[in-house]
Amino acid sequence: MKYYSTAYRSDPADLRTAVLRGMPPDGGLYMPEHIPQMPPRFFGNLPLLSYREIATSLAHTLLGDDLPSGELISMIDKALNFDTPLVRLNDQLYVLELFHGPTFAFKDVGARFMAALMEYYSGRSGRELTILTATSGDTGSAVANAFHGAGNVKVILLYPRGKISHLQEQQICTRGANISALEIEGTFDDCQAMVKKAFRDGDLRKRMHLSSANSINISRLLPQTFYYFHAYSRLKALGVSEDPVIAVPSGNLGNLTAGLIAKRMGLPVRHFIAACNRNDAFPRYLKTGRYNPRKTVHTISNAMDVGDPGNFVRILELYGHSREFLLRDLSGWSFSDQEAREALRRTYAGHHYIADPHGAVGFCGIERYRRQTEGQGVYVALETAHPAKFRDTVEATLDIHIDLPPSLESVLHKEKRSVKMPAEYPALKQYLLEK
Repeated sequence: MKYYSTAYRSDPADLRTAVLRGMPPDGGLYMPEHIPQMPPRFFGNLPLLSYREIATSLAHTLLGDDLPSGELISMIDKALNFDTPLVRLNDQLYVLELFHGPTFAFKDVGARFMAALMEYYSGRSGRELTILTATSGDTGSAVANAFHGAGNVKVILLYPRGKISHLQEQQICTRGANISALEIEGTFDDCQAMVKKAFRDGDLRKRMHLSSANSINISRLLPQTFYYFHAYSRLKALGVSEDPVIAVPSGNLGNLTAGLIAKRMGLPVRHFIAACNRNDAFPRYLKTGRYNPRKTVHTISNAMDVGDPGNFVRILELYGHSREFLLRDLSGWSFSDQEAREALRRTYAGHHYIADPHGAVGFCGIERYRRQTEGQGVYVALETAHPAKFRDTVEATLDIHIDLPPSLESVLHKEKRSVKMPAEYPALKQYLLEK
């Protein structure tokens, strides 16, 4: 498999190059030259397969030409040592819980597989790899956990100061060893812009071997297709005959892009819902056909606080830059914090299910879609983080107490270590060269 740049000014790259570069030299994003279809036999067997077996089949189809089979299986065993269970709320509504990994967020799936892949390639190259990643919260904690102690790899995480939860910040800033955290005086978009400038800086890239670990790196994105197939397999195992509508809490659009790739591989999803918070560049594009990013707005669903989603260009590529074709598969809306809080209350009162603020935005999307289409159908809401990670918001909204899992409790008592930095690229470059 070769990977082309969405900017079309770089030569296609093999998997190793795409993974270790993170971004093409021309500033685009890597996309697979073709997306393979899974055979009918695979879908027939899906209800009988475990999550690991599903992931192994998909990984062989997507990456099998580039990696030895034994290495690929080892990476899956190492990365996916936790479940993504499907929880039934009623006959029409299900929740795919993606927060059972070590940092209690869906980013663990992609981050752990990517870390295994990068450690494999960097070890064979003999060069030290520096991972440079912007985060709006959960990406940073998942990447810090996945790469902690990895040989020949350093990780530098940029996050917007004061705009992520205290628990997320502690997860990012207390790892030490090969993990460093930079508090940026700005927004996530400022962090992401600084990272992208570093990747376009030819002088810096001559001196350092840089890569990225957020969803701009194709190796973080592709493993996220695995749990969409797993959700479908669990529905079929439960005897559900209808194809689902899936609501995806959406910020930088990586999770949504993975779902759309899964559909392109043949996954029978009836429709996707892009559920956004007040950062609404993507829903406005779906409504008007014009993409006009705005300054990031801080919300209670902070991991989705992205004013200029990086994966927007990948979604355009998937649909040949045709909004008309995209709207056949996807609807999208934005919701306020108040609407998310009300969805938290309704979900708890109606199903005694405790969602987190990001999942609540997904439930808002399902409710809006049902009203507009008068659709009955079957719906799957992605629950992307454990509610304990946003305990203050959830407890205040639902008037309940949430116990922290022991591993989250312990991180609160560790010493925070970070470097404060203005949202200016020269400051980042100086830090990297000195570091």
